[in-house]
Amino acid sequence: MEHLRNTRIVTVNRMIDRSTLRLKIKEISLNLTEIEDIFSKSSTESKIKELEEESQSASFWSNQKNAKKTIDELNDLKDKLSSYNELKNIQEELNLIYELSEENEEELASSETLINNFKKLYDEFSTELLLNNPVDKNNCIIDIHSGAGGTESLDWVSMLYRMYTMYAQSHKMKIDVLDLEPGLEAGIKSVTFRVSKMYAYGNLKGETGVHRLIRLSPFDSSHSRHTTFASVYVSPEVDDSFEINLKEDEIRIDIFHSSGAGGQGVNTSFSAVRVTHLPTGISVSCQNERSQIQNKETALSILKSRLYQLELDKRREEKLKNENKMDISFGSQIRTYTFHPYSLVKDHRTNYETQRVDKVMDGELDDFIKEYLKMEATK
Repeated sequence: MEHLRNTRIVTVNRMIDRSTLRLKIKEISLNLTEIEDIFSKSSTESKIKELEEESQSASFWSNQKNAKKTIDELNDLKDKLSSYNELKNIQEELNLIYELSEENEEELASSETLINNFKKLYDEFSTELLLNNPVDKNNCIIDIHSGAGGTESLDWVSMLYRMYTMYAQSHKMKIDVLDLEPGLEAGIKSVTFRVSKMYAYGNLKGETGVHRLIRLSPFDSSHSRHTTFASVYVSPEVDDSFEINLKEDEIRIDIFHSSGAGGQGVNTSFSAVRVTHLPTGISVSCQNERSQIQNKETALSILKSRLYQLELDKRREEKLKNENKMDISFGSQIRTYTFHPYSLVKDHRTNYETQRVDKVMDGELDDFIKEYLKMEATK
């Protein structure tokens, strides 16, 4: 497992020779050995067979929730097995290319693409194997709120929202905006959205915290340097299978006008819903649907997700306290994005950094995510 956390494969960008290919094949063999230390093909195949037999029983669909869980687990195991088999196939192809290249070096041309494909799939699969919390497989709800700083802060929220949207698009995740409060002049004051795909929460849970921006403000006539903050909170989307008791006397429901971009499509009815959990003070809003009932159901679902995450946070803090470890608290500053006087994005928990600020803002978060998951796996 330790090897899996520390091994990286460098993407190949040029024609490689036979000796280099041989070294790459050795690296790939090592990567696969490390994966096989924590992933068993035979036990995965056995579990798939067991779940397939279960899904074919006459009473399987009598309990819809349990059936859905079984199907999700089955699909997840099949995806893992498919990823592993694809990695093995690439290894075999590269071994064959190496043998054939002894007589014809032109065979080496296709090895570049295969090595890069292996690197991408290996990164995704090895990250997946680090996600072993039951809710890591769930969709997630992300809240982004502006800090002090006026228009600059509102613009920072819109930049972060765009960053996560582009990350989601590049990983074929679905984004649904649940609530959005625009700024009076520009930007976004706050936004809540759902990210849907297997392991969405597991991949994005480490984004919770305060994100700091340092740049020359385009909204300042003197073009001086500004430091701006925005908070990000990620919680797993939970369903009724999670026992979260919401008492009627502990919640307050407020109805208000939905906000829109204007024009004929603007919603002028009182359909937006805000639900407040009185014991914790947690408040969530939803206005993405025209129906007040649908907005209420979605808001209550988001509230359950927030309460579940709150319990996870408490357990984590208690664990760190018992182990005498310094708490990297949720809500603390986790990452700084510096645009001026130099270009650098640095995660203050893992110390991972990159000068490719533009790429990060375009959604290239995979290295930050993996470094965080590796750090958490050592705790």
